[in-house]
Amino acid sequence: MVLVQIPMYNEIEVYKISIGAACALTWPPDRIIIQVLDDSTDPLIRELVELECKDWARKKINIRYEIRETRKGYKAGALRKGMEHSYAQECDFVAIFDADFQPEPDFLLRTIPFLVHNPKIALVQTRWEFVNYDACLLTRIQKMSLDYHFKVEQESGSSMHAFFGFNGTAGVWRVSAISEAGGWKDRTTVEDMDLAVRASLKGWQFLYIGDIKVKSELPSTLKAYRHQQHRWTCGATHLFRKMARDIIRSKGVSVWKKFHLLYSFFFVRRVIAPILTFLFYCIVIPLSVMVPEVSIPVWGIFYIPTAITIMTAIRNPWSIHLVPIWILFENVMSMHRMRAAMAGLLETMYVGEWVVTEKVGDHVKDKLEVPLLTPVKPTECVERIYVPELLVALFLLVCASYDLVLGSGRYHLYIFLQASVFLVLGFGFVGTREPCCP
Repeated sequence: MVLVQIPMYNEIEVYKISIGAACALTWPPDRIIIQVLDDSTDPLIRELVELECKDWARKKINIRYEIRETRKGYKAGALRKGMEHSYAQECDFVAIFDADFQPEPDFLLRTIPFLVHNPKIALVQTRWEFVNYDACLLTRIQKMSLDYHFKVEQESGSSMHAFFGFNGTAGVWRVSAISEAGGWKDRTTVEDMDLAVRASLKGWQFLYIGDIKVKSELPSTLKAYRHQQHRWTCGATHLFRKMARDIIRSKGVSVWKKFHLLYSFFFVRRVIAPILTFLFYCIVIPLSVMVPEVSIPVWGIFYIPTAITIMTAIRNPWSIHLVPIWILFENVMSMHRMRAAMAGLLETMYVGEWVVTEKVGDHVKDKLEVPLLTPVKPTECVERIYVPELLVALFLLVCASYDLVLGSGRYHLYIFLQASVFLVLGFGFVGTREPCCP
């Protein structure tokens, strides 16, 4: 028996797409249940989603529409509540799709057999495919980063039987593994990673299949992308703080897996990487032009960025001309990831902040008439002005000008380029048009 869960929250742009794709899955009708977990706060949207579910029910689809009195626990709370229903407890496997994901009809036919024939596997994670990757420069850059994530981090982790995180959607879980791991918990904003870590410590294995792709949507506005990156990074570092002791004390887990979880997966990727990237490339190198006695090693300035460029270019040969822009953009985003990492480690007031990523949906995608390299003109809307980026841009411009006029002239070209990217993002010249604030 397979349960298909679709958590959603005011998803008026994409609710029909996700429900329709789930109802079109090929599987014996008496062995599948579609469960729509609607946390919408807008009464009109709730009514529309419920009517959509009733329409599919009239077509003999086994679909259940579930709501809660409160949004306690956000997505994790919705998934946990969904598993408490009697019909859900009769299911052996559960497939999870966020509201903007569209699985192909044969998704279950290609994933469930791995779980059936190998009782040690708890999760089958599939790859995301992006329907709007060419909407603007921002979505192109995101695709490059996520291609690297899937191919290098997840595929290599799966092939080496090492830990890799659940992406929160487009995956199939064994229900008994979720129960053994303690179920869904809402202590962080990365409930998917939390469950994956706990299941891994119980000895369960994960499998990544890159050949199975599920259509999804990338954030096309800078505001939405910033919120998404904050939630991921802050939640991951907060989870690292909460689970470090549990990982160390866990029994029956190899030392290598503990080391990989603590050092590589959490500490290096989520804490050290953003802090080091921002401080070194956006602070230390620019400041060094004012101190002639400081000599930065060539490997730090040239070799590391070159290696990253080559690895990214191999995965994205069709976007090789955007790789330099991608590196400069990642340096800017490292500032936000650093702030999010510190918020997670220090458990500030923003650690539990949950902002649903804005969706566009197929029915309005034709309105995204934004050429790939044409910036969006800013308006008088204050929300499109990002002060931190502008302050860093000013600092970089001062350092670059000093190096050009009074310094050795070694780094001014790089610093000017980095300053220009901070300026572009600071004035909101990236992504599609955002609705102006009221």
